[in-house]
Amino acid sequence: MLDFIKNIGPTELIIIAVILLLLFGSKIITAFARTSGETVKEIKNVKKEFAKAASDDSKSGKD
Repeated sequence: MLDFIKNIGPTELIIIAVILLLLFGSKIITAFARTSGETVKEIKNVKKEFAKAASDDSKSGKD
């Protein structure tokens, strides 16, 4: 269904970014980018905490 996404290159991404900038303005785009970055950062933190908890659990289970 979304196989066409695999064929999008850097040129197409730049064109899409310019169109989005023209349609929505820079304030909304920067807010979206900031929120996306914070979300990715939070997901990485949760992943790290989960891995640490799983590691601690497996160490305590072997004792």
